[in-house]
Amino acid sequence: MTSLTLKTNINRLLGEITIPGDKSISHRSVMFGSIAYGETRVTNFLPGDDCLSTISCFRKLGVTIEESDNELRIIGKGFEGLTEPDEVLDVGNSGTTIRLLMGILAGIPYFSSLVGDESIGKRPMTRVTIPLTKMGAKIDGRNNGAFTPLSIRGTRLSPINYQLPVASAQVKSALLLAGLQADGESTIIEPAETRDHTERMIRMFGGEIHKDNQMITVNGGQKLKAATIHVPGDISSAAFFLVAGAIIPESEVILKNVGLNPTRTGIIEVMKQMGADLQIVQKDDNSFEPFGDLIIKTSELKGTVVEGDLIPKLIDEIPIIALLATQAEGKTIIRDAEELKVKETNRIDSVVHELRKLGARIDATEDGMIIYGKSTLHGGTVSSQGDHRIGMMLAIAALLSDGEICLEKPEAISVSYPNFFTHLNSLIR
Repeated sequence: MTSLTLKTNINRLLGEITIPGDKSISHRSVMFGSIAYGETRVTNFLPGDDCLSTISCFRKLGVTIEESDNELRIIGKGFEGLTEPDEVLDVGNSGTTIRLLMGILAGIPYFSSLVGDESIGKRPMTRVTIPLTKMGAKIDGRNNGAFTPLSIRGTRLSPINYQLPVASAQVKSALLLAGLQADGESTIIEPAETRDHTERMIRMFGGEIHKDNQMITVNGGQKLKAATIHVPGDISSAAFFLVAGAIIPESEVILKNVGLNPTRTGIIEVMKQMGADLQIVQKDDNSFEPFGDLIIKTSELKGTVVEGDLIPKLIDEIPIIALLATQAEGKTIIRDAEELKVKETNRIDSVVHELRKLGARIDATEDGMIIYGKSTLHGGTVSSQGDHRIGMMLAIAALLSDGEICLEKPEAISVSYPNFFTHLNSLIR
């Protein structure tokens, strides 16, 4: 087991950083470039472990993908240009890769096998395999297709009209990718709006998709055309520095090129309702994905309630919101977040367990957590538990600690933010 001694008891954070490319959009740029016709160019691609797993899988499916300095050149030949892989497709730690890839493979007339790491082996797949099977896909796996390894024999797909049982962008996207190959019109209904990168990407690649509130309709048989994609910075990565700038005394941090897709800005909404001194500047709404610069300063924070339709807009940011709440006056309640239990770890239990080690007053509930502020944090040994977002949250927590903190399994952070510690250290004064 590897470990890292974190920097603690920091005086202030000052400076600016450019946030690396959005993980969700980077994944999808590879996938859509691979199923479109022509040469797709991608700039500001995130070379994190998860996104590299996506590249590896599509290369095994016969797609030419060239990498150079966070830029990609992808030669797509449509869905029919994909070839049967002669080896297992390994998605690593990436839930996005495996779930969206299933939607593509379901309609490809080949046999494929999908595996991942230990964490992926525990994550539920029936939320994708059940509706894909209804469309005609032939999928099998451990526990009747509930868990990896999975095998898929692609086939001609029928359209589907499907109400999602959970608000999940991954499940929605898998069904939309399958719907693009189906014989007719498919309709997906969400219980609450989730991130819409897939819908935007379909339009960017020349496809048609219709949305009426939470009802999304797509026709099969569309031929997508290559595009040029600039990936904005990942707001889920920016969130760690937004919180750091708000809770470390005498700080001012500028975050450049942050994606501001309205289905992803829940972290900004929560921080503002808690009283954060946060500004959005130089916003660009004309790109296919809006982005802009953010300025965060040390803030006087108060507790709040995070719940309902806001949860899908910040599901990945809840670990760092929990830390933020430890430094706010009063009580913060997070509810309706059961989905955290089936992430890279059970993030409800992981966040509570690790923050308690540092002296935080925090309790787990069935669907979230209750945090009591303000807490003085002390030293100790903590673990990412193999979850990149838990690891980064603990590194930010250490900045406030009055004693040494040792982080076990820090390598998990490279899944989404390979340069995290370089960027963090550049701000420390």
